Amino acid sequence: MTRHVMLILVGSRKEAAEKVQKILTGWGCFVKTRLGIHDDVLDHCSQSGLIFLELQGDLDHMKEIEHKLNLIQSVDAKLITLSTEKA
Repeated sequence: MTRHVMLILVGSRKEAAEKVQKILTGWGCFVKTRLGIHDDVLDHCSQSGLIFLELQGDLDHMKEIEHKLNLIQSVDAKLITLSTEKA
């Protein structure tokens, strides 16, 4: 079994969120699961955030998503492939 996930660290949500959202929307057919996490929700809205994606489909498309996200200032995206032998 193989799974592909991507972690996206957004350092400045104010400057990068719209660009990140545009990319994720454009490639939405490859996103199976999306989870956004940021700190200090009640006190004040944090300017940094972490996005977890579970991806499906062609690996080359996943690498393209990673590349496009990493072109955005204050964004660090990492594609991670996890695999295990079938039991």
